[in-house]
Amino acid sequence: QVQLVESGGGLVQAGGSLRLSCAASGRTFSSYRMGWFRQAPGKERDFVAAISSTGGSTYYADSLKGRFTISRDNAKNTVYLQMNSLKPEDTAVYYCAADHSTSIYSGTRGGIDYWGQGTQVTVSS
Repeated sequence: QVQLVESGGGLVQAGGSLRLSCAASGRTFSSYRMGWFRQAPGKERDFVAAISSTGGSTYYADSLKGRFTISRDNAKNTVYLQMNSLKPEDTAVYYCAADHSTSIYSGTRGGIDYWGQGTQVTVSS
C-alpha cells in the first residue's frame, strides 16, 4: 500500500525549468521502481521517465532524453523530475507512479501498482 503525492507543477515560460516532486508513504518505498508519466487533455497517458529502486539506473522516453532527469532520495521517500528547456508540447498533467516490476522501465501503464493524483505543468509559448 503506497500513497503518492506530486507537487511542483505550475506555469513556466518556454525554455524554463521546473522540478517536480513525488512524496511516497510507507516504509517500502525503496522496493519500488518509480516513474513519471504525463497526460495532455484528450490524449493517452504517456511515459516520461523511470528509475530503479536504488536509483542506479534511469530510463527516459526517447524524445525527452537530455532535457528531463529523474532522481530519487530513498531516505526522504521522494522521487523527482527535473525538467529543463521546457516546450509548450510538454504541457500536461504529470503523474508519479510506483511499480514492483521492471515493466515500468519500458513505459508500460497497465501494470503500474500505484498512481499519484497528478500535478499540472503548463508551458507558455
